[in-house]
Amino acid sequence: MTEKLRVVAVSGSLHDPSKTGVLIDEILRRLGQVLDVETHVIRITDVGPQFAGVLNRADLPRSVEDELRRVETADLLVVATPVYRASFTGLFKHFFDFVDQYALVDTPVLLAATGGSERHSLIVEHQLRPLFGFFQALTLPVGVYAHESDFDGYAIDSPLLVERIKTSIGRGLPLITSSVREKARIRQTLDQGEQVEATVAPQHPQKPVRLFS
Repeated sequence: MTEKLRVVAVSGSLHDPSKTGVLIDEILRRLGQVLDVETHVIRITDVGPQFAGVLNRADLPRSVEDELRRVETADLLVVATPVYRASFTGLFKHFFDFVDQYALVDTPVLLAATGGSERHSLIVEHQLRPLFGFFQALTLPVGVYAHESDFDGYAIDSPLLVERIKTSIGRGLPLITSSVREKARIRQTLDQGEQVEATVAPQHPQKPVRLFS
């Protein structure tokens, strides 16, 4: 991959600073150690008040629309939320309610969450994975869950959490890189198809081309 990987992270925390934000920052830092990335972080604490009472995407302010576009065109999403009432925060869900239903098809998504204890760790599997399954996104095999004892204030203080992050990234790397290469191949195929259409027939007209939407 010659171009930087466009990584967009969404933090569902309603507080700043937050452990969820710290977790996202660490995940992005670790990603930057193994991939050439360009990162952008969307914090619900910043954008939430701008869309909390909006019911239709057409009524969103430009600033929120721009953030949605970044999510919809990302090469990789990193999403994290604190556990709230056994699920993700309401504004986190409301933000993704505005995302186009088919914009995230086959987009790799690293799932993460924070909570007060290990009892909430299944939020990744029971709440986040079904949400992005609806979008037909490519959720990475290993999610990251961090609980209160993994932090010292607003700093990560757990070698085990760091290892979980590294494992999640390591297990997800083949899916991330193959997804980016597939998208590039499809773009190239479509470009070549436009040229071929005006000159000669395709060399392999029966070869299937998998599209992302």
